[in-house]
Amino acid sequence: MARRNKILVPEARDGLDQLKAKLSGSKDPNQTKYEVAEEQDVPLKRGYNGDLRSKEAGKVGGQIGGSMVRELVKMAQQNLGEKK
Repeated sequence: MARRNKILVPEARDGLDQLKAKLSGSKDPNQTKYEVAEEQDVPLKRGYNGDLRSKEAGKVGGQIGGSMVRELVKMAQQNLGEKK
């Protein structure tokens, strides 16, 4: 079964890109995956990457997505704490 990562609220794209750039320390959110791949010693290049193993691709996407989810949970907890 193919997995499709699709943003449910398209208007949130800019905010998610800003969060990704903030967490990676990059100005360009599109550059983030290449920086993470370099840190993980994954040979990710622009264009076709069909020669990457699933494990290698998962290292890159997992680290980016995981850090974004952790930050979003932290932000939600802070917002809930402020409302009490």
